[in-house]
Amino acid sequence: MYLNSLVCPRQKLKQFRPSGNYYSIRSAHDKAIQYFQRALKINPNYLSAWTLIGHEYTEVKNTSAAIQAYRNAIDLNRKDYRAWYGLGQAYEILRIFKFSLYYYKQAQRLRAFDSRMAMAVGETYELLNRPEDAKMCYRKAVAVGDMEGQANYKIARLFLQEKNNKWSAHYYQQFIQQAEDQGIMEGSSNHHEAYIFLARHYLEVEQNLQQAALYANKCFDFSEVREEGKKILRQVEALQLASSIEEVEMTDGQD
Repeated sequence: MYLNSLVCPRQKLKQFRPSGNYYSIRSAHDKAIQYFQRALKINPNYLSAWTLIGHEYTEVKNTSAAIQAYRNAIDLNRKDYRAWYGLGQAYEILRIFKFSLYYYKQAQRLRAFDSRMAMAVGETYELLNRPEDAKMCYRKAVAVGDMEGQANYKIARLFLQEKNNKWSAHYYQQFIQQAEDQGIMEGSSNHHEAYIFLARHYLEVEQNLQQAALYANKCFDFSEVREEGKKILRQVEALQLASSIEEVEMTDGQD
């Protein structure tokens, strides 16, 4: 009897986490919480269960319970970057961005070469209206290997808000080039914004008709900017025709 009483809880503990993960993957978050709670009842020092139940509480919008779960995880192991990151997310939901920034920075300190941590810090700087700090974080994300492929896009957007079209164009091109290098299909999120901006930029600012036509043609794949892409292409063709006529007239005049 004594041996059975020792073995059974251990066996149950091994069952509860996989069951919790199973229901979490299927978005049955309340059910997942029940299994993680059972695991923690058997072993209150089960670190990963505290972190995982924190994620589940976040999913069901029980932010106060999520915060407590993440704090319990950190009490057990201050190097658990997932718990620090979870606290950052929880305070972001509560719109307490200064706290969110602190916790995201702790996660980044522990995972300096994880671009997702740098992105989270950068996005929080944006929410705090600190664009230069945000740009620095996004550049850090690029430097360590931007896993989500969004850092250059976000820098481009920040320069666009400052009406600095030259640098905005540079980072939109970096965003597109990175996506192509990573084999991301055109049509992914934010591509249409980059293509239409670059088409306009090369037509109106750089006056590079070849590049303007290139990006205008890419706009055809996106319903949001298809008509404007066609309009820009017609403008390019008209300018090319006018240039050809001018060259012919100059040649005739020389004869």
